[in-house]
Amino acid sequence: MNPVLSPPQSVSSKYGETPPKPVYNSDCGSWAKAGKLGDVGKKYRPLTEVEMELTRVKKENAELRMERDILKKAAAYFARESLPGTR
Repeated sequence: MNPVLSPPQSVSSKYGETPPKPVYNSDCGSWAKAGKLGDVGKKYRPLTEVEMELTRVKKENAELRMERDILKKAAAYFARESLPGTR
């Protein structure tokens, strides 16, 4: 089997400390089957419609702010270019 992560070769391994054990793909599958990863996300409640809308509006607001900043810089660039003697 090929390890997903190979052990790092470091100075500490030369002086007696053992490197970490490599993680194999089969290990991940056995952890999931054993239920160690099966509970991920189960302790949080589902988002309500209001929370989903808030998330969407925050994302849209961030995008609009970014667009506004780009347009502000573009307007300043073209305004400076249109002034006489600035070319």
